[in-house]
Amino acid sequence: MTNRRNFLKLTALASAGTLTSAFKGLATFKTSKVKKPIVLSTWDFGIQANDAAWSVLQKGGRALDAVEAGVKIPEGDPTERSVGLGGRPDRDGKVTLDACIMDENGNIGSVACLEHIVHPISVARAVMEKTPHVMLVGPGAFEFALSQGFKKEKLLTDASEKEWKEWLKKSEYKPKINIENHDTIGMIALDANGNLSGACTTSGMAFKMHGRVGDSPIIGAGLYVDNEVGAATATGHGEEVIRTVGSHLVVELMRQGHSPQAACEQAVRRIIKFTEQRKKNLEDIQVGFIALNKAGEYGAYCIHSGFTYAVHDGKNSLLNAKYQIK
Repeated sequence: MTNRRNFLKLTALASAGTLTSAFKGLATFKTSKVKKPIVLSTWDFGIQANDAAWSVLQKGGRALDAVEAGVKIPEGDPTERSVGLGGRPDRDGKVTLDACIMDENGNIGSVACLEHIVHPISVARAVMEKTPHVMLVGPGAFEFALSQGFKKEKLLTDASEKEWKEWLKKSEYKPKINIENHDTIGMIALDANGNLSGACTTSGMAFKMHGRVGDSPIIGAGLYVDNEVGAATATGHGEEVIRTVGSHLVVELMRQGHSPQAACEQAVRRIIKFTEQRKKNLEDIQVGFIALNKAGEYGAYCIHSGFTYAVHDGKNSLLNAKYQIK
């Protein structure tokens, strides 16, 4: 019995030591050094989106309200060819939109393959706040949007329709990285109260198969928020982001103690590894991540050069993300 008791004591001590070692790497943040508020978004149009988000944040507003307001700017811009109104259609000539949103409490809402609605991010928020579900798709998402007072509108602009008809002549599906893959605005923010939220919205790949859904409306892939740790969002080739549950991976790497920059870099390298294992051509694939932790530290990384992101912390700046392959 004595030997058994000693064995149990030693096992308990060893386990405690193991747990202590494991938790040494977990992210910790000193609130006195937190930079807040701050908002990040993907691509050049992030500058205008950040301005709208900042108008909420600088007044002490909630990060959730800020990210919704921010991404609605490119959603409503008919000249923006990869988000919302004016987005490039699928190969059947239909503009289908995807979006998701996530707040500091783990509440989530998402829509996919939504037609005829300019602001899918607001429909996603309505799914989050007014239904028992987290995702609505296709006709069901459209019917729900109408029930919430959203108006049916034509999303296919003359410019996008002309481009689609030209594409039909050959019907070749060869997206160019940083162009057709420049297909998403993802936005993450930390408000004055120290809370995180995020939003992601897109019209998806140009001339995709009808019904195709990428990473953007999928919580954990295109967007993830953990209010204890940080937030991340993705852009680029959605199939590859889904394959690695990319945004969740970035956040979990930050939980383990990695900086936002290091977490983005590791997530991109994971995608590169999977792509090479599947013997796919990396030249055809672009993926980028942006990340923000609870201390207001941020980072960004992508496979190829050409990915830009915007940061607003009182000054709105457009930055070039670091990359793995030139």
